[in-house]
Amino acid sequence: MKKFIISGGGTGGHIFPAVAIANALKKNIPDCEILFVGAEGRMEMQKVPEAGYAIKGLPIAGLQRSLDLKNLLLPIKVLKSVMMAMKIISDFKPDVAIGVGGYASAPLLFAAKLKGIPYVIQEQNSYAGITNKILGKWAQKICVAYDGMQNFFPKEKIVFTGNPVRANISESKVTKQEALQFFDLTENKKTVLVIGGSLGARTINQSIDAGIEKINVENIQLVWQTGKGYFETAKQKANNSIKVFDFIKQMDIAYAAADIIISRAGALSVSELCIVGKPCVLVPSPNVAEDHQTKNAKALVNKNAAVLVKDLEAKEKLISTLLELIKDETKQNQLLQNIKQLAIADADERIFEEIRKTTT
Repeated sequence: MKKFIISGGGTGGHIFPAVAIANALKKNIPDCEILFVGAEGRMEMQKVPEAGYAIKGLPIAGLQRSLDLKNLLLPIKVLKSVMMAMKIISDFKPDVAIGVGGYASAPLLFAAKLKGIPYVIQEQNSYAGITNKILGKWAQKICVAYDGMQNFFPKEKIVFTGNPVRANISESKVTKQEALQFFDLTENKKTVLVIGGSLGARTINQSIDAGIEKINVENIQLVWQTGKGYFETAKQKANNSIKVFDFIKQMDIAYAAADIIISRAGALSVSELCIVGKPCVLVPSPNVAEDHQTKNAKALVNKNAAVLVKDLEAKEKLISTLLELIKDETKQNQLLQNIKQLAIADADERIFEEIRKTTT
C-alpha cells in the first residue's frame, strides 16, 4: 500500500491545491493512505479534516516582518517542528512527501530529506519562496505554474503542471441563470463578484465600500466576500442588489453568477480565474513575500488577460476602473478570450503523474 504525506498550509491558496492533489492520489490509487501535516492554529487544521483527511499539527510559525519578540522563539519552534516531523515520518513511513508551501512545509520536507524520503514540491507562485528555493535542490521534481521558474530551481527538476484547483470549480456545470437565482439576483443587471481571498482583503473592501453609491447608481449588483474582519461593516451596505458574505463556500456558483470579477492575485485565485474565464480586475496584495502577487498578476496582464490596479491606488482607481470595464464590451471579450487560453484544468492529474513516477 502506497503512503503519502502532504505538508503545507496557512491560507486557502496552499490548502485547496493540497486537497486537490490528495483527491487525485485517492482517485488513481484508491487504497493509498494520505496524512497531512500542517501548522498548529492555522486554517488547514480545520479545512483538511472537513475534506476527509487526517492531519497532524506542528508548532512552526512564520518570521514576523516587523521587530517582534515572537521571532526570538522561532529557532526553538523550527527545531521542535523538525523533530516532530521526523517522528511523524518514522511512524507513518511514507513512500513520498509532497510540499505545497506554507509554514509546515519546511520542517516536514527537511525531515524527509534527513530520513531519505523522496519529495515533490508544488510551487504555486511565479516567484518562489525562500523555503522552496532551498529545499528545491533536493526535490525529485518541482511542479510549477509559471514560466521562468529556472531562476529559482534546477531546470532539470522543473515540470510545468499548472496549479490544481477545486474540482467543483474545474468541473462546474452551474449556469449563470441558476447562479443568479441562488443569490437572489436579477438577469438584467451586470453582476460583479468581489473576493479578497479566503481571509479577506482590507483595501478591496474599503475601496468597494467607498464607491458603493456609484455602484448603486450604475445599476450594478454585487456578490461581495469580505472575510470575517470586514463583514460587520460591509453588511450595513447590503440591499437587494448587494449581497454580502464573510465567506462563500459555493465559489463555483459565485463564479458562474459573475460578469466581472475583482480579486487578489494569489496563485490559486489566478489559476481558478483562468479556468472560470471571466474578465478580471486584479488588486495584488502588497503584504506577501517578494511582492509575488504582483508578479502573478502581471503574468496575465502581459497577455492582455486581466486588468491590474495597484493596492496603493485602489481607493482612487478601483471603482472607476470597474465602471470603465463594465461599459467596454470589446475589452471584456478580449480579456475573456485571453484568460481562457491560460487555463489548465488537469493540473492535479499532471502532478499525480510526477508523484507516481517518484514511487517507481
